[in-house]
Amino acid sequence: QLQLVESGGGLVQPGGSLRLSCAASGFTLDYYAIGWFRQAPGKEREGVSCISSMIGSTNFADSVKGRFTISRDNAKNTVYLQMNSLKPEDTAIYYCAAVRRVFRLCPTREASYDYWGQGTQVTVSS
Repeated sequence: QLQLVESGGGLVQPGGSLRLSCAASGFTLDYYAIGWFRQAPGKEREGVSCISSMIGSTNFADSVKGRFTISRDNAKNTVYLQMNSLKPEDTAIYYCAAVRRVFRLCPTREASYDYWGQGTQVTVSS
């Protein structure tokens, strides 16, 4: 059974950092593009970042550029979202998603993804 599990969320003060993990089970991530999305209370889910398979390209929403980085460790079957300089407006449930896509740019639309995790809560507050 294909499964994605997010972890690493929590409560952090403004300006702090968190690293989210997206671990896959039941399949290997080598040939999958991975996207991170988030949904704040009362808002629609939005794309945060994505990373392609094989070619290593990445994409970031304007709101997180320069603060977030994304990386993958295929040996650990895990993708990471490093979040620095966190702001209260980053508060949301963060989801990772996967789609099999080789040698292509990672998709930014959530409709492009086939597999989703259950999400992890990130709260930025003093």
